[in-house]
Amino acid sequence: MNKYAKQSPILVAVDCIIFGFDGYDLKLLLIKRGFEPEKNKWSLMGGFVQPNEKPEEAASRVLNQLTGLKNVYMEQLSVFGEPNRDPIERTISITYFALIDIKKYEKQLNDEYRAEWFPLDRIPRLIFDHGKMVEQAKQKLRYKAALHPILFELLPEKFTIPQIMTLYEQVYDVEFDKRNFTRKLRSTGLLIKQSDKDKENSKKGAFYYKLDKATYKEKFTKFLNFISNPAY
Repeated sequence: MNKYAKQSPILVAVDCIIFGFDGYDLKLLLIKRGFEPEKNKWSLMGGFVQPNEKPEEAASRVLNQLTGLKNVYMEQLSVFGEPNRDPIERTISITYFALIDIKKYEKQLNDEYRAEWFPLDRIPRLIFDHGKMVEQAKQKLRYKAALHPILFELLPEKFTIPQIMTLYEQVYDVEFDKRNFTRKLRSTGLLIKQSDKDKENSKKGAFYYKLDKATYKEKFTKFLNFISNPAY
């Protein structure tokens, strides 16, 4: 097969920014890099796109290798292509961010990669330009969460309104007025109130809710202005 004349091949990689929520903290999943350069340093989970793969297929494969997960919420973020971003060889990275419920999947993490969850305010130094990738993903998450109810992808099947408010507060790094937040949340029609309560985290107990999945799908593109003035 003919090749383009006078052109040098460039490697294409994918890197996954995996956000999770354990009911208390919004976290980022990192691994210890297993080879040089930067061996044993903290890294995002990534890999090279294979000749027979689309980039999104490579990202799904990488996520499945680490967590055992399939069909989770994942979205393409950006392309990082500084000529010297990888000291070994010219590599362009296509980034994706994913949202998962930590408690549901933490036992599936692959020990081979020494994966560990870190709260977003205590992330260690990352290799290469991975820190920039995370910052961009955080900004995109803020923007998307203001327009669509994607943060519900981070919640367990049953959750409380205080848990949702904590999650939104950590995403936006602000404190919301509880009464106003609750009123806006209930007005979305996304929640189905349950009869049982979470009594571990308060004396009075907070009612559990479930997500109305039909309404969630219907309103996914109509969830505007729940959060005012999203930063992006």
